[in-house]
Amino acid sequence: MGRFVFKLPDVGEGTAEAEIVAWHVAVGDTIKEDQHLVDVMTDKATVEMTSPVTGKVVELHGEPGSMAPVGAPIVIFEVEGAGNEKEAKTNGATVAKTAKTAPPPPPKLETPKPAPKPESGAAKPAPAPVATPATPRKFGDKPLASPAVRQRAQDLGVHLQFIHGSGPAGRISHADLDGYIAKGAPTTARPTAALDRREGVDEIKIIGLRRKIAEKMQETKRRIPHFAYVEEVDMTELEALRVQMNATKRADQPKLTLLPFLMRALTRVLPDYPQINARFDDEAGVVHRYKPVHIGIATQTPNGLIVPVVHHAEAMDLWQAAAEVARVSTAARENKATKDELTGSTITITSLGPIGGVVTTPVINHPEVAIIGPNAIIERPVVHNGHIAVRKMMNLSSSFDHRVVDGYDAAMFIQRVKALLEHPAMMFMDWE
Repeated sequence: MGRFVFKLPDVGEGTAEAEIVAWHVAVGDTIKEDQHLVDVMTDKATVEMTSPVTGKVVELHGEPGSMAPVGAPIVIFEVEGAGNEKEAKTNGATVAKTAKTAPPPPPKLETPKPAPKPESGAAKPAPAPVATPATPRKFGDKPLASPAVRQRAQDLGVHLQFIHGSGPAGRISHADLDGYIAKGAPTTARPTAALDRREGVDEIKIIGLRRKIAEKMQETKRRIPHFAYVEEVDMTELEALRVQMNATKRADQPKLTLLPFLMRALTRVLPDYPQINARFDDEAGVVHRYKPVHIGIATQTPNGLIVPVVHHAEAMDLWQAAAEVARVSTAARENKATKDELTGSTITITSLGPIGGVVTTPVINHPEVAIIGPNAIIERPVVHNGHIAVRKMMNLSSSFDHRVVDGYDAAMFIQRVKALLEHPAMMFMDWE
């Protein structure tokens, strides 16, 4: 038998390290070649790493949330034959060092073996610790007890919140539990939801995509002075057109939502506002203005917010835009989007669909300088042509980088977009 050291390969151009997101094997597992080993993340793309060999997992290096340098060993296998012993020896020091510094496994810290000793050794004095009245702990104070005591209390239907612990720092022992029961305390009542919440604190480690999102949002808000602008738009005509087009579309054409129309409006107006279809390299002090329009589509996925990109939206009709939005959004949700599909946007649309609310103040997708956020379309009475009428109204929210885009230009840009949305026929006319 030999040992095979699997080192983290280069998972992206210029990547020096990757974050370990989730392990799909454990020490002792026997796995086959090409079996899923681990998910790692670089930038916003999660990569599934598969096993290069068939063998037994003997060591794993790195926990979810930790960073692994490219070229560092992450899995060591026991394999048939010689394996790559030379690499194993070369990395022996690193492996040994990792093993020494690794924290002891949790089971050793939570062994229930000491628990019976207080029971057998102090059976008679047991009532003494519980003589003190059982006073509920303060809100947020979690009762201290071993796993064995907790399990026994749960089996008996006893809530530890009301047991006085005689041990260090109020730790509850088996004797304390026996004394509480001996006093005739109820043992079958199910803890109320309110009491359960007093003990319930879930610690969620921020790793993977969620950490990337947190870092990017914090960096974006820190670096970009946001300027928000909201305008009310009468969507009655556009909604009527959209419903008619969906009712008469071919079977091979996708269903039209608001997004393709908004994308069409943006591509018609942006040539007159090149400072908005741009990316700002604030470190170099250079604004890159783009002639093509690459629209990011903020997409909610099971792992968090991802922004796939519809490239060259200016060259698409409504049906093509709708199909491409559906394609890249699905790829993002299924974690199959490529690097090209996740990069290169020049302006972003973020929409919460029917739950879009009254108004939002969207965060710019750095290094872009603008983001557009349509809100919910709501029927309500408005003054239309001098009369009260029920119209389909929507607020169009937007944010701009005030270092690059002046307030006047931002307002005029949104007014132009509003005019096209309120009179959709103009989107398809040549007014030059």
